[in-house]
This record gives sequence, structure tokens and C-alpha cells, in this order.
Amino acid sequence: MSQQGVLPTADQVSALAPDRASRVAGSELAVPGAWSDTGWSDDGVVWGLCVGGGGPEPHRTVVDVADAWSPDGPALGSSGPAYGCSCPSRTAPCVHALGLLLLRSADGGPVQRAEAPGWAVRWAADRRGRAGRERGAGRGEVPDPVPGPADPEAARRRAERRAERVTAGATELEQRLADLLRGGLAAAEQAGYSLWEETAARMVDAQAPGLAARVRELGTIPGTGPDWPVRLLQECALLHLLVRGWLRRERLPGDLAVTVRSRVGLPTSAEGLPVRDRWLVLAQYDTADARLTTRRIWLYGTESGRTALHLSYGAAGRVPETALPVGLAVDAELAAYPGAEQVRAALRERFGSPAPTALRPPGTSTAGAVRRYGEALREDPWLDSVPVTLDRVVPAPDGGSWQLADADAGTALRLTPTARSGLWRLVALSGGAPVRVFGECGHRGFTPLAAWPEGPGEVVPLC
Repeated sequence: MSQQGVLPTADQVSALAPDRASRVAGSELAVPGAWSDTGWSDDGVVWGLCVGGGGPEPHRTVVDVADAWSPDGPALGSSGPAYGCSCPSRTAPCVHALGLLLLRSADGGPVQRAEAPGWAVRWAADRRGRAGRERGAGRGEVPDPVPGPADPEAARRRAERRAERVTAGATELEQRLADLLRGGLAAAEQAGYSLWEETAARMVDAQAPGLAARVRELGTIPGTGPDWPVRLLQECALLHLLVRGWLRRERLPGDLAVTVRSRVGLPTSAEGLPVRDRWLVLAQYDTADARLTTRRIWLYGTESGRTALHLSYGAAGRVPETALPVGLAVDAELAAYPGAEQVRAALRERFGSPAPTALRPPGTSTAGAVRRYGEALREDPWLDSVPVTLDRVVPAPDGGSWQLADADAGTALRLTPTARSGLWRLVALSGGAPVRVFGECGHRGFTPLAAWPEGPGEVVPLC
């Protein structure tokens, strides 16, 4: 029986993405204006022409979702959806397939039941024919002659072609940054956001979504506060460093080369060996834009001593599906993503329900937190922050802002402006006494996410 009528959630679709850059790029394509001639059929085929994915011609995208999902989630025994696209990407699913599935997952979305075009019908028939022959061979039947396994040489050539496109895009971006600095940063404010959006579109065409995202972030800086030229210059320098890292990636150490590939936007996956532990849920919070809601869940391994970040996504304002209660511990397996200073991990399997625990993560001083961030920057210069637990600190006003001061030393950490959402809870918990605080320490300061009283007591979420 076909499960075409069972729509996956946006979080289930996002979980199919091979990496964060693909998830973000796919969500950007999950809008009606990026597609034409979309439709779905009763036998589980979804198709469309993506006119917003870069390139002179629309990409033909088709997905076979028959029996991929049941009402309770992924269907038992199913290998998941199958994908076809005319784009040159070698990842599966590509960003166009993700965008199409996200568009189809929306209740009352623009993808309607229709008669499939010939190219989609032929693709589905060929794919299901091959799958049927493979199942027959597994039962001892003699299959018809079929093409052999994917050609490794062809895969290598596709990877080389994408690398060449990224290199061309990086070279162009390097020149554009040089032109910007040569003309003066004041021109950036006068040109408006269109300058950055056009450059970002060029990076999308070059199949470098990570570079495109950073260019868009640059476009939000001009005119925002008296120190915006300094911040713009700093971010341009970091982007230039990333471009140079890509152009000279063969000379980089292994972990740093993987980090550069990930920052540029090439796919990565959680390849580390799964680590089973009792993971204390330190914090959970969402960030959202017009296209994507990202949920960040910080976890601490009570036996391994590792801190990990699990990301979950929801499209078009939807709440991500994964949720873990702060302060409880969950027995689970996590697999790490590759790269220097990489703390992100995929949640593989959970064993039982979250349970209370009296354990807390060990803490350090404010000076130790700054030192930790500095050491991490040596491995990943584009790192915004690192997870840190501060021990025995007191929130205190510092002019027009706030800081966390060491109770046993003369050092302090400035709080970021975004910390104000939970600041008064932190002040109330402390009451002038030392507390233990978990948060993110970076170049903008410290963002507290959770806190514990010095004596016995439960965690207080600050976000």
C-alpha cells in the first residue's frame, strides 16, 4: 500500500539532509516562488521544476516517497525516499529534493495532486524496475541484466567538477572583497543589501552555500550601530581567510581541511563511532528566520566528560520535532561530526526515557573560559563560541551592561546583549552569592544558558 498520503513532518525531512548547509539551502528553496510545474501522484511520486536553485535552466527534481513514511514516522523496513535531480550535486538528497519535500510536507501547501510528466514517470519506472530486479535476485531469482554499481571514477569526476565550481566562486569572492576594501567600506552602506544578495547568489551558483550564508551575514552589518565598519572589516577578514583556506586546502592539516570544507558548504556526515553515555541536558533553545527554525540542544556526557551539540530543524516557522527536558539525563548514543573543534553530534538511539540526576558539569574560571575559546580558535578560526561551564561566578552590573565576575579572583566576563532574556532569573538565583553557569563563550562575550545554585538545587534554564 502506498504511503503517499502520509506526509512527513518538516523535521523528518530535514533529518534526511547530509549536513547543516544542505538543510539551510533546502529550506531556502521550500517556497512556492522557487518552483513551477509541481505535483504528486497516488503512487508516491513528487516532482517539480526548481527555478530558484541557480543556473540558467530549471532543475528537474523528482522524489519517490512510496511507503517511506507511516503515521508513526519512517516506515518499518523502508530504505527511505529515492531522489532524482538534473543538478550536478553528488549528495543525496540534494538541496532541490529537500526543498521539494519540505514544500510537500506543509499542510495545504502548493504541491497538488496532478498527472505526472513523462520525465518523472520514466524515472520512477526505471528506479522501481531496478529495485524489483534486486529484490528478485535476493530471493534466488535470475534477474535481468542491469547496470553495475555506481562508477567510482564517475563519482570522483563529479566531485572534481563541484570542487572546480567552488574554486571559481571562491576566486570571484576574493576579488569582490578586494574591490570592496579598495573602494572603502562606506560604499557598502550606500550600495544597500542588493550588493550582498547578488554576491550570495553567485556563491549559490558555485555550489558553495556556506560562502553564500556568510556573504548574507555581511549584508546585515552596514548601518547597524556606530562601530559597524569595524565589525564589517572583521567579518570580511574572516571570510577572506576562509576563501584562502579553500584555495590552499591541500596544504592544510587533515582536521582543518575538513573544517574548511564544512564551512564552505560541502557535505559532511556524523562518521564518528557512536558514544553511549548518560547525557545531561544542559540547555535547549530555538533560533528562527523566515525560512527555518533551528533548535540547539546542549548535552554533557556524565561518564565521558564530553560536551555535545545536537541540532534539530523545522521549516517555515514550524517547531522542530526533537525536544529534550533541561536538567534531566538521557541514556543515548551520539555520533560526532568530523572537523577541528567540532562539538556537533547526531542523536542515534535513545535507551529509555530521560530521568532526573543530581550530577552537574564541572566548571572553570572566567580566565579559563577565555583561554578555552582562544585555544579553539587556533583549530577553527571561524568559530563563534565554545560551550563553557563557569564555577563560582556572581552576576554584577558593569556600567550599561552586565558581567559574570569570579568570586575567588579578580577577573570577569562581559555578557552578550542576547543574555538579557534570562538575566533577571540569573540575578535572582544568585542573590549576590556564587553560582555555576553553563553557556557559550565567544568574541562577543558570554551568553548564559543555564545555572545552578552553589548548594543543592535544580538547574534554572536561562533561555
